[in-house]
Amino acid sequence: MEISQKEYEKLTQEKSPDSKLLRNCFWAFIVGGIICVIGESFTQLYMYFGADETNARTWTSVTLVFIGVLLTALNIYSKIAKHAGAGTLVPITGFANSVAAPAIEFKSEGFILGLGAKMFTIAGPVIVYGTLAGVIYGFILAIMK
Repeated sequence: MEISQKEYEKLTQEKSPDSKLLRNCFWAFIVGGIICVIGESFTQLYMYFGADETNARTWTSVTLVFIGVLLTALNIYSKIAKHAGAGTLVPITGFANSVAAPAIEFKSEGFILGLGAKMFTIAGPVIVYGTLAGVIYGFILAIMK
């Protein structure tokens, strides 16, 4: 069966669901904002208990990563992300989810070939390029001083 490019475009347009861009942006904003408010609440809580601002922010990051991994393991994070989209992707909890989800999915293949190899399939490039960019920026900064 041969169809033309125009017929193919018409067929895909008919079968594709309508994008609810405004609704998706709204929920991404709300859920992303809630995650950020939770993060700021942890920072304020840690500072209340005596941590300086730098340590409070570090502990907040650790806490949010833990919560992201826990919600991923309990299969709750994906349900939230289904409706919130980028609102769950952009904060640090999205990074935790991108590392934990493949690890959980492939754990049955063993620690090396499953968990170890698949854990960084999504987050790996982010880590590599982020580290590389940090090294390059560090060299540029050292040269400029």
